[in-house]
Amino acid sequence: MLPTADAFLPELQFQTSRSSGPGGQNVNKVESRVELRFRLFESQLLTEEQKQTLQQKLASKLTSEGELLVVAQEDRSQLRNKETALRKFHELLRQALHKPKARRATKPSKGAVRQRLESKKKHGDKKANRGRVDY
Repeated sequence: MLPTADAFLPELQFQTSRSSGPGGQNVNKVESRVELRFRLFESQLLTEEQKQTLQQKLASKLTSEGELLVVAQEDRSQLRNKETALRKFHELLRQALHKPKARRATKPSKGAVRQRLESKKKHGDKKANRGRVDY
């Protein structure tokens, strides 16, 4: 089970920088871009199995030092970008650690098979009765 987002706060590092994109002079003055860094293999909250799973599934998002990097710069506010980065981080972990339900093979019931065959027979009879009418 995944710990809550607040539980990860002591293990997260935040770094701010100037954002690109719209914002007028605000972009040139304010560091609103937030970069969240999480050292995956130093985490005390995750089990070794979870760390291995995350390493495999999030390999493209990990740096060479094994840090998970999440960036948010959609908003003009540093606080809202920080909240967005936290939300993205928790969603990434949740999706990567989700175990899909195992599928079980099933077969159609006898009634369903009988109904399908009867329907096919009716359809075939209907088509067979089409054609020229002899007088």
